[in-house]
Amino acid sequence: MKEILIKTERLSKSFSGGGVMQHVLKNIDLELYKGDFTVIMGASGAGKSTLLYALSGMDTPSLGKITFGDKVISDLSSDGLALFRKEHCGFVFQQIYLIETMSILDNVLAAGLLVNKDKKALAARARELFAAVDISEETINKFPTQISGGQAQRAGIVRALINSPEILFADEPTGALNSKSGLDVLDTLTSFNEQGQSVVMVTHDMRSARRGNRILYIKDGIVMGECDLGKYQPNDKERHKKLSDFLTEMGW
Repeated sequence: MKEILIKTERLSKSFSGGGVMQHVLKNIDLELYKGDFTVIMGASGAGKSTLLYALSGMDTPSLGKITFGDKVISDLSSDGLALFRKEHCGFVFQQIYLIETMSILDNVLAAGLLVNKDKKALAARARELFAAVDISEETINKFPTQISGGQAQRAGIVRALINSPEILFADEPTGALNSKSGLDVLDTLTSFNEQGQSVVMVTHDMRSARRGNRILYIKDGIVMGECDLGKYQPNDKERHKKLSDFLTEMGW
């Protein structure tokens, strides 16, 4: 039986705009499991990113409960959530947000030092992670403006993993990349997941979604269905058909 990593109960999120209340998430009951590569899909405005931000503690729900392990994170203060994110979560965004005046290595170390003050140990782990994502020693000493978008996003993944997070959240991580760079990023995420890293990824791209073993489809703030794809295998035509049929059933 899989270990539950995150559980939500009647998770809801509403916003007020122009005098109108918008209900973005509606009473979501959900369990996310350790070691899974969970993919959240849905049309634009369905609530995908809002759900990811709530699950990760980047945003607070309007109603409902979110439990991470044995801790109810929906009860935490802003400072408590910030500490929770630093200690338990890694984040990869569509926009990479590397600091342009710092080298790639220093960008990663700056994130690591928020949790671990042993700079020597952090540098050693950073170099191991850079090697794992095929970024050379020469490249890690360059500045963000001197490397490609694909390299920058893989560096962003290293930054997200430097503190050994229990879960990695990725919001459209290939959205701003060309096809080849996007594939490199997907290979990187898949490789870390195969080593046991829990991943939750928002995407609108079927190629990206096929990397997940569990697909959740959200529509109008409600999780309408899910699809179990099993372990990722390259060039698996049945996997593609199963996902395509599921998305068609969901009205994607």
